[in-house]
Amino acid sequence: MSTPPTSDVDLFANDVLLDPHPVHAELRELGPVVHLPKNDVYALTRYDAIRAALGDWESFSSTSIAFNPAANQALTGTSLASDPPVHTQLRATLTENLSPRALRGLKGRIEAKADSLVAELVEQGSFEAVDALARAFPLEVVADLIGFTGRVRENMLRWGQAAMQVIGPMNQRTAENFPIAGELYAWCSEVGADDLAEGSVGRAIFDAEARGAIPAGTAGHIIHQYLGAGVDTTVAAIGNLVALFAAHPDQLDQVRAEPALIPAAFNESLRYWPPVNVWGRITTRDVEIEGAVVPQGAQIAVLLGAGNRDPRHYDNPDAFLVGRNPVDHLSFGYGPHGCAGQGLARLEAHAVIEALSRRVRRLVVGPEVRVPSNITRSIEELPVLEVVPA
Repeated sequence: MSTPPTSDVDLFANDVLLDPHPVHAELRELGPVVHLPKNDVYALTRYDAIRAALGDWESFSSTSIAFNPAANQALTGTSLASDPPVHTQLRATLTENLSPRALRGLKGRIEAKADSLVAELVEQGSFEAVDALARAFPLEVVADLIGFTGRVRENMLRWGQAAMQVIGPMNQRTAENFPIAGELYAWCSEVGADDLAEGSVGRAIFDAEARGAIPAGTAGHIIHQYLGAGVDTTVAAIGNLVALFAAHPDQLDQVRAEPALIPAAFNESLRYWPPVNVWGRITTRDVEIEGAVVPQGAQIAVLLGAGNRDPRHYDNPDAFLVGRNPVDHLSFGYGPHGCAGQGLARLEAHAVIEALSRRVRRLVVGPEVRVPSNITRSIEELPVLEVVPA
C-alpha cells in the first residue's frame, strides 16, 4: 500500500479550465488517483477508477459533490447530493417524468422544433450558433416541459449557469455566482403548483408531493435540479456538436450518408468534449485504488474528461470519430447517479443532429470563444459565417 502521487496542478486555473486535456493526460500518467494539494482534492484520472467510484456510492458518497461547503449545504436534500435510500426515493419522481415512455409523446414536437429552427438558420446563411441554436433550443424545450412562465423563463440561462458555477471551489467565479444561484434557490423554495403551466411535468411533481410519493417540501428541490443540472449542460453539448461538425466535415458527411449514426455521433461528441468536466464525491472510508490509499473524508474530484480520453480504454482517444459509438462514455456519469435527464438530452441533441445532417453540407465557422467555467466546459460564442446547404 502506498500514498497516491502528488501534483501541483490547479484544476480550476483559467488555462486548465479552457483546455484541460494536456493536464488530464499528465495526471493520467501519474496514476489512477492523484493528490492535488492546491485544490485539497484527490483526482480520479483513469476510466476504470472513475467508473468503479461512480458505481460505489457506499465508499464514494454524493453528500459532497461541490468543492465548497456552502454549496454542499445548499444542495442538501436534493437527489444530486444524497445517497440511497433517500436518493432512490427523490430520483424516482425525477425520472418518472423523464423515462423513455414519458418522453415518447415529446419526440415529434422536439424534432419539429429543431427542424424549423435549423431551417430558419440555414435560410439566414450565417448566425451565432450558441445564442441562436445551442441556447435557444434547449431553453425553450425545458421551459415548456417544466411549465415555466414569465420571469423564470427569462432567468433560466442565468440561473442554470450560476447553479453549475457555484459547485466549484470558493474562487472569484463561485463568489460572483452565489447571489444569482441564490435567486434560483429562493424561487425553488417558494414555487407552488399554480406557478407552473397546467399539464406540465412541474405540476406532476407537485401532484407527487401531494399524494405523498415524495417527502413534503421536496418538489421545489426536484424542479431546481431540472433547471440547475439540465440547462447549462445541454447548451454546452449542442454548442459542442456544431463546433465539432464544422471542424470535422468528413464526420458530418458520414452522418449525412448514414443517419443511423446520429446516436453514435452524440455519444462521441459527449466523450470527446464532455459538458461536465469535473464532479465531486467524498470518501466514507479509506479506499484503495490500485495499491494507493485515499483516506476517509477526502474530497474527490472525478475528472470525467480525463476518463473519456484514457488510452487504456479507448483507441486513438484524441480523435473525433462518429463511427466509434462509445456507449460507455462517462459524461452522463454511471451508477445510481447516472444523469437522470439523459433521455431528454439525447432527444434534443439527436433532433439537432438530424436537422443539421439533413439540411447542411458544410458549416464555415469563425474562431470559437470559450470562457473559463468551474464545472461545465462550453463554448460562449461560435459565429457560423457561412452555411453550405445540403
